Amino acid sequence: MRAMRISQLAERSGVPATTLRFYDSAGLLSADRTPAGYRSYAEDAVERLAFISAAKNLGLPLEEIGELLAVWDSGACHEVKADLRPRIAARLDEAGRRVAELTAFTASLNSALEHLDALPDRLGRCDPDCGFLVPAAHQPTATPVDVTLAPGRKAAEQEVELRRNAPVACSLTGDGITERAGRWHQILDGADRAAIADGIRLTLPAERAAAAAELAAAEQQCCPFLDFRLHLDGRRLHLEVRSPADGADILADLFGTAP
Repeated sequence: MRAMRISQLAERSGVPATTLRFYDSAGLLSADRTPAGYRSYAEDAVERLAFISAAKNLGLPLEEIGELLAVWDSGACHEVKADLRPRIAARLDEAGRRVAELTAFTASLNSALEHLDALPDRLGRCDPDCGFLVPAAHQPTATPVDVTLAPGRKAAEQEVELRRNAPVACSLTGDGITERAGRWHQILDGADRAAIADGIRLTLPAERAAAAAELAAAEQQCCPFLDFRLHLDGRRLHLEVRSPADGADILADLFGTAP
């Protein structure tokens, strides 16, 4: 079979060379070495990359993709199907749980907004008697609400390390990127920014929470390497966004930098 250099494989597959190197180090894609030390790939690497891409589109973490590739390498099609089905079912269950979390979060925001609109205007300062977000008769002390747009709790610890080393790739291009960046800049206008490990924490008014949650969910569809955590605390929303090191420029473009 004809051997390819990494630049040739990147051109044929549409996968950036940086991602190919990462796949090599992660054991997903094997490469020979030329006498000069350059990576050399066999013709079937293109098909292998297509398989990896298809598995990523199903939301499978890289660790599971590696396990699936082992079956694909040595097994028949029906064996791949048998291995893949429970993995997809597990991701479907997790997606259902995340939808339920977002639905509950949206309901709490709508309830808080309705209660806020019903409160009489006062000339004095807000105090506990205002019942600012939650009626005091129902909940004397407001309970912060957290929503995490990240892999499931069961695999969270494994996914943190995988995310830090994950290849940075976004399916949006051209006008799509410009439109998405504009929406983020509008929602985050005036937000306070603070640096956190692997990312940034933004604090903004609580009434922007629903828009931020919706946009974060959309962002993960095109940029799954980003990790979002929303924390609603009274009148404030804390939005934490993390990314692998290679995603620092994208993170800064979308969310700004901490002073």
